[in-house]
Amino acid sequence: MTLHISKTKQEVAQDFATYLMEAASGKERFTVALSGGSTPKIVFDLLAEKHKDADWSKFQFYWGDERCVAPTDEQSNYKMTVDHLFSKINIPAENIHRILGENNPEAEAIRYAEVLESTLASENEVPQFDLVILGMGDDGHTASIFPHEIELWDSSNWCEVATHPESGQQRVSITGDIINNAQAVAFLVTGASKEEKVVTIINQEEDFRDYPASLVSPLSGELHWFMDEDAASGLNQ
Repeated sequence: MTLHISKTKQEVAQDFATYLMEAASGKERFTVALSGGSTPKIVFDLLAEKHKDADWSKFQFYWGDERCVAPTDEQSNYKMTVDHLFSKINIPAENIHRILGENNPEAEAIRYAEVLESTLASENEVPQFDLVILGMGDDGHTASIFPHEIELWDSSNWCEVATHPESGQQRVSITGDIINNAQAVAFLVTGASKEEKVVTIINQEEDFRDYPASLVSPLSGELHWFMDEDAASGLNQ
């Protein structure tokens, strides 16, 4: 595990954007599972501004999870990425593999699993991303695997339908085998509200196994936490 701690959310985004472009450097094809959230939004803005002329044709973009809404809905992770990145760079349409949030959730989980299986390289008989980007909620959830449905993490399916514990909104999410089979996994975690769970999970304290984010342990050993000082303030640095 590697901790990258920056002063501000903006600096976290800058550090991660640099990491992403360096990780893809020299590769002909680079597969990434994207995350929603406020920090990725800043990352996308930075990439569109600072790396607009990069060779985006090498990138193949997927999502770790998606809300079951239309692609034009303000809650759509896909829409957020279009607004902040895809609309501002030159990327082939066929390099964007979105979860169809407008479809029947159960059918879409099956379809997207087939997309992963047919378009990603296979390692350990599991589809393999070069990089999975994750956020972490105040409740310790990651992707759309929530504590009350933590059993979905161990599903034998590559994708599952999850339900937000408060809103009841359905989401399609990749599961633990896909996340932990990635060549690298990077958390983007910012804000003081995350501090308690960051300490519990990274220090493996108390009931840390109750939180899905604690189950992220890539087989490659390449696990990165990009955090601001607010989120990391409880750690002994």
